[in-house]
This record gives sequence, C-alpha cells and structure tokens, in this order.
Amino acid sequence: MRAMTTTLTKDQLALAEVTLDFTEEHLTPHAVAWDRDKHFPVDVLRKAAGLGLGGIYVREESGGSGLSRADGVVIFEVLATGCPSIAGYLSIHNMVAWMIDHYGDEPQRARWLPDLCAMDALGSYCLTEPGAGSDAAALRTRAVRDGDDYVLTGVKQFISGAGASQVYLVMARTGGEGPGGVSAFVVERDDPGLSFGPNEQKMGWNAQPTRQVVLDGVRIPADRMLGAEGDGFRIAMAGLNGGRLGIAACSLGGGRSALHRSLAYLADREAFGAPLLDAQALRFRLADMATELAAARALVRQAAEALDGGDPQAPQLCAMAKRFATDTGYTVADRALQLHGGYGYLSEYGIEKIVRDLRVHQILEGTNEIMRLIVARGLTEVAR
Repeated sequence: MRAMTTTLTKDQLALAEVTLDFTEEHLTPHAVAWDRDKHFPVDVLRKAAGLGLGGIYVREESGGSGLSRADGVVIFEVLATGCPSIAGYLSIHNMVAWMIDHYGDEPQRARWLPDLCAMDALGSYCLTEPGAGSDAAALRTRAVRDGDDYVLTGVKQFISGAGASQVYLVMARTGGEGPGGVSAFVVERDDPGLSFGPNEQKMGWNAQPTRQVVLDGVRIPADRMLGAEGDGFRIAMAGLNGGRLGIAACSLGGGRSALHRSLAYLADREAFGAPLLDAQALRFRLADMATELAAARALVRQAAEALDGGDPQAPQLCAMAKRFATDTGYTVADRALQLHGGYGYLSEYGIEKIVRDLRVHQILEGTNEIMRLIVARGLTEVAR
C-alpha cells in the first residue's frame, strides 16, 4: 500500500483505505472461485455501489459520488488487487454512467442514473462490432428514423456485462460513412428485438459475462438518443479516454497484487539452504517489477490530472498511460508467475488468473497498437 499512497491527498488516502477494506473482504477471497465458476457477483457489485462506486464520476446532484479521474485511478488500482475482472467491469459501468451524466439531458439523467449509481441497473458500452473493432468509425449497426422513433439493427461484439446489464449505450449509424454519421442511443434490456449471444469462452475475465448484443429491429423513442444526431463517435471517444485510465489502473492493481504475492512466496520458500528472497538475481527482478509499476502509476496519474483539467493533450496522455500501464501490468504478472515456478501455474495461487485477466487489458478500450497510433498522430500534428 505504501508504494501507491505516497503522493495521495488525505481524501484520496481515505478512499484507498475504504476501498482496500472492501476489496479484502468482498473480492480477494472469492476471485479464484468466481473465475473457475464463471460467476458474475452482482450482489457484490451492489455492495460496492453502497460505497459510491457505481457512479464515481457522476455529479452528486445526479446521485453519484462526484469524484475526479485522479480519484478514480486510485480506486480502480485497489479494486484490481482483489479481482481485475470485477474491477474492469466496474470501470466500464462507470464509463457508461459518466457518459449519460455528461451528455444526457435532465430527463435522461433522471431516468437512468439513480439505478446505475445504485447498481440496481448495470451498464454496458456497445461500440465494437464483428467487423469493426479497431476501426470503430466503420461500424455498420444502423438506426433509421421512423416518425418519433428510431429502429436499430445490427450486432455488437465483445460486450462486457451483456445479458446481465439493463442499460446499453449503443453507437449506431444514422448518417453517411465515417465518424460523423454515428449517433449514440440508450437501449434497455427489455426493449423488443434485443437479444444476446452465448457467453464467450474466454482466456480471462471469467468473472463477468461477455456476449454479443443483437439488435433486430429494436424500436426506441427518439428521446433515447444521447446528445445530437451525429455526435455519437465524439461521445464514444470521450468516454474511452476515461475508460482507458480505468483499465490502466486495473492493470496496476493486478500487477501490484502479483508483486506482493511474489514477495511473500520468495520469503517463505527455500532453495539451496537459503530463502529465495536472499538470492540477488531474484531481488533484482523484484526491484525491476516495483520500479516499472511505479513509473506506470506516475504516468496514469499524470493523464488523470490532465483529463480532469481539460488539457488538450489529455487524449494522447490517456493513450500513453493505457499502453504503458497495461503492458507493464501484464509483464509484471508474467514475471511473478515465473518467480513462483510450477506453483505459479496452479490456479490455487491466483497468479495465473492475474496473468490471464491482465492480458486482455492490452486489447480492450482500444488495442495498444491503436494507442500508439493516437500518440503518434498527436506528435506529428505538433510537428507540422
């Protein structure tokens, strides 16, 4: 805990301590079993909402906690020390809630935010499609105006929480090709024509469902549009800036848990007549792991403060932080597995689960190759 709290404000330190208490009681003891059983602990999510974690960035007048991105990355790092999969879903849910709070009108906020903040309703973010992943502006889901309604048809892929969530923030094409033809809509689980594919069989993130969201002529009132027609892609990208920070922080938490487990294991295990922790080569490996996590944490917090402050460079910094922290978290977890030897490969030690969970962080919320593209684009625009 000391490594991550040295630069926190008193309020952030209090947030970290409360979140750690919750994590150690409700997440850490159950994470391996949830992964094994593919169990999505909705009851635990609602307990998290009791601490204000269902609407972290939502304004207090809308029922949220009104916290900053800098606060959020502290929260998500701590949560992920217990279970990166559940922390990752909470990050996505909070992204959806923030987008409705930030871009919705008063009736929309009143309709959906109280239940989202209480996690009586769960939220899912629906951008990716079977043929439009990294090239999100090429999405094919269509929303056709019909009188006072829109009719949505298409398929969304790799949707976290799908089937369990009540609220789906869907990006659909209302106009021509490219990002300017995309609009954002709120679809509810009970809307006729909405269905779901089977739960995907995944390498990790097994404690939350991932399914296709199928929209087969889903008719919704025009007042379900979030923002103006054609604003959807801009809204989606704004949401992802914060979502990338959340996933980056989750990678820090998973990596930190793997590092601490390695310290305990090496202190307890002996080889050649001495504790493994006395071996200089292994100490150097631990030192590198701790140093890399600290560097990644500093970048994540810098990006969070830039996003809070409205810095025009915030999207590039968020991309940098997401790329660096997710690569670092995964690498640290993989090294921790190696330090555990054969025991690291056993599920009961929890290390292999962290490795599997953190691997997908390098893909979701924009692949790390796309993060490099965003950063490079920002650099070249300045150079010109």
